[in-house]
Amino acid sequence: MPPHWEQEYVEFVTAALPRMRRLAYLLCGDAHRADDLVQQTFTTLYVHWPRIRTVAHLDGYARATLVRFFQSEKRRPWSKRVRLTEAPPEPLPRLGPDVEERTVLRAALDRLPRRQRAVLVLRFLCDMPVAEVAEVLGCAPGTVKSQSFHGLAALRRLLDDQPGLDERPGPVVGDAGRHPSGRR
Repeated sequence: MPPHWEQEYVEFVTAALPRMRRLAYLLCGDAHRADDLVQQTFTTLYVHWPRIRTVAHLDGYARATLVRFFQSEKRRPWSKRVRLTEAPPEPLPRLGPDVEERTVLRAALDRLPRRQRAVLVLRFLCDMPVAEVAEVLGCAPGTVKSQSFHGLAALRRLLDDQPGLDERPGPVVGDAGRHPSGRR
């Protein structure tokens, strides 16, 4: 690869790394797995850099690549068999005012199907519009809306089943725009 192309790649990775790590963590909920996803994404981009370096929306291309790796991760048979330790390590405690609520929300999010989780993370945590999420996931905008609806409904059910959460007044994730009668 010519040196100026390699320099372009290094500049892109340096700028995109924090955003990609955040997205990967939001998708999988584990810092180590998130780093693996980001590394896999950037390695793929490097291998194909001569062809993709001129893509109009390189950030979107990289994001879509990362999401596809996340979605296909569990389909690989080795991912269920390989363990470096007998049990996964205990997650590090998070500091902050709503640690318990974030932990419960993270656990509920982890129980959603991968596609719904990806849609909810991209739509509500990364604040991406429906059309952009559809482009990243390679599906129709209607699919994104449907997955959002079903994902939020499943998330509400999972959170309703959690004992000990405060019954504070205020919106639940995804209640924005909901009519008081429950209709949209």
